[in-house]
Amino acid sequence: MADHISKQFDMELETIRTRVLQMGGLVEQQILSAIDALMSGEIAKFDKVIAEDALVNSMEVTIDDDCQHIIARRQPAASDLRIIITVIKTITDLERIGDEAQKIARMGKTIYQSERYQMPRFREIRKMAEVALAMLRRALDAFARLDASAALELAEEDMRLDDDFAAELRQLITFMMEDPRTISMSIDTLFISKAIERIGDHAKNISEYVVYLVKGKDIRHTSLENIKRETQGN
Repeated sequence: MADHISKQFDMELETIRTRVLQMGGLVEQQILSAIDALMSGEIAKFDKVIAEDALVNSMEVTIDDDCQHIIARRQPAASDLRIIITVIKTITDLERIGDEAQKIARMGKTIYQSERYQMPRFREIRKMAEVALAMLRRALDAFARLDASAALELAEEDMRLDDDFAAELRQLITFMMEDPRTISMSIDTLFISKAIERIGDHAKNISEYVVYLVKGKDIRHTSLENIKRETQGN
């Protein structure tokens, strides 16, 4: 009987993990769609991203509710409890990534629907988005495979993404100083850049939760050296 209950519990945990990955896939598609709309200027694509944010929110609420029920019924301990905690934290970050994708869509829609003196060039934005998307995919893969080593890679990538954002900010400030007519467009573009930078932050957070799940160690707010020590140590 005890063995049957244990197997049933394992299945419940695996189902929860699978649903987190499904949520991650939806969020990833949101980002892709938002950037695609930014490149094409298709308002309908922006609207679709904005509307789908409600589905991401619903998935977070449902998974969180199921986790609460598992805690109440199973009273998990040790590694099982860490799985539940990791899931709850991960879906929070995924929901916030969905919010950032929606923000990109909203700002992009504003840019294309407004009469602008000059349309922004989104080449650097797209490059930043590609980095952030790769980080999210790596974080979700680490979650799926319980790969704690990914945290170091994502921490390094996040630093590079921060540098890219800083460079974009400097460029936009230059545009605004040289020609005040670009101020409105530059501010909207800045919000989009910041949203992408935040996506990278959330992806890094997810990888850090995996370290907690696998090793039972909290590496948030620590240096690269400490992350390297914890992820590559025994």
